[in-house]
Amino acid sequence: MADRATRQHEDNLSLFRAVHDVAIRHRGEPFPQVMAALAARLPGAPRLTGDEVRRIAEEISLGRDPSGL
Repeated sequence: MADRATRQHEDNLSLFRAVHDVAIRHRGEPFPQVMAALAARLPGAPRLTGDEVRRIAEEISLGRDPSGL
């Protein structure tokens, strides 16, 4: 169980770091460019729904960093 929890924690950190990296590099850019950057950078797990990725891209295109980092 601890291994599973550790793996989930590592997966979440990877996701937050990817979102943070895109936010730093692409904040304020047009939505389609942010979506493309997220699609290229997001890890495979944990998976996000399309709506979640769009919400994240909208936040980044407005100049925000939704990663919390």
